[in-house]
Amino acid sequence: MADRPKRYIVVGNGVAGTTCAETLRKNDPTCQVTLIGNEPYPLYNRVALPPYLKGRTPEQKVLLRTVAQHAERGITLMLETTVTQVNSEGKTVLLDNGAELPYDALLVATGGRPNHLKVPGADGTAGIYNFQYFDDAKAIHAHMEHAQTAVVVGGSFIAYELAEAFRHHGLRTIWLIRGPYWLRRVLDEDGGALVDDIARDAGVEVYYGEEVREVHAQGGAVCGVTTKTGKTFEADMIGVGLGLTMNTELLAGTPVKIGNGILADEHLSTNVPDIYTAGDIAQFHDVVIQRYNQLGTWGNAQGHGRVAALNMLGQQTIYEDVPMYSSTLFDSYIRVIGLTPELYPDLESLERLDARGRNYQRLFFLDNRLVGAVLIGDMRLRARIFSLIKGREAIAPDERRKLLEG
Repeated sequence: MADRPKRYIVVGNGVAGTTCAETLRKNDPTCQVTLIGNEPYPLYNRVALPPYLKGRTPEQKVLLRTVAQHAERGITLMLETTVTQVNSEGKTVLLDNGAELPYDALLVATGGRPNHLKVPGADGTAGIYNFQYFDDAKAIHAHMEHAQTAVVVGGSFIAYELAEAFRHHGLRTIWLIRGPYWLRRVLDEDGGALVDDIARDAGVEVYYGEEVREVHAQGGAVCGVTTKTGKTFEADMIGVGLGLTMNTELLAGTPVKIGNGILADEHLSTNVPDIYTAGDIAQFHDVVIQRYNQLGTWGNAQGHGRVAALNMLGQQTIYEDVPMYSSTLFDSYIRVIGLTPELYPDLESLERLDARGRNYQRLFFLDNRLVGAVLIGDMRLRARIFSLIKGREAIAPDERRKLLEG
């Protein structure tokens, strides 16, 4: 009797999960692939959400797949469905509707969920938005049409993207950052000051060392906030960028090792046979830097999905790439490459600032190797940085300054 088709379950239908599902079917057209997502949409482009907020990308350009396209590819797509538990011994997943599905190999690409603003007055108050999902973007977009003043909370990339969108729509924008400057674990004081200049020139009112103590509401909707230092600001809406909590709960009770995300080797395989991970939630062994790495970027997730699928199919494929994240900064641009002190504070660094030209470069070193960088404005060093990180060549301390000199 012929062997039955392999059964693959992919939890999370973002770019990591969708790429994995499509790669599985492409390489084994006889296999059964079930792709499970808790949102109402097939794959959409999260990178397109900030320009969507600014009205530069229409809704139809955000969506990348349709339900029909999944069916044409032979993928069973289950939307608005949550996997509540994984039975690693019985090799099944339990769904929120009570169904239990068996698997031969499982990918967990569930990413993270945004941390909410948890202060008095915030719970149940309309007009407070996180910015992680397409529905968030649509709700923010609609509210901005009739708002006048917005408060942004947090020092993250998400917070900056929200401040940028609010100013683009002409809202008075007040930005509250707990730390001494934006992205304080990646930039130094000079880099933070440059970003501050860029934001203020765009009309953003930035306050550092500030946290929201209380949200004020009128008629069930936001009307203002008070900070822990006693400052009060009126606001029609609040945008929140306070980081993510990884969605690892479905693995509770299993032997799968969890760190900040799901720990995995260079094959995206966990310590439990036939369970893999990919995307934002994957805390994977990075063979380029020889440490665990975790970076929520589109390209990183797409590469993870492909490599995880090949390994689920039995190939021994290593994920080897230099993660990169980029974003606009009003009239400037930022690119974060490789490893940063966000994950490893012990990295050595070297900086150069051109305040007049609004250019900034910061390089990160580990054991005399270049392992990461952040660039603002001038991107000409980008290719050189990628090459040096991938090459893993030793760079003596007295040679490092030459890298910033071109």
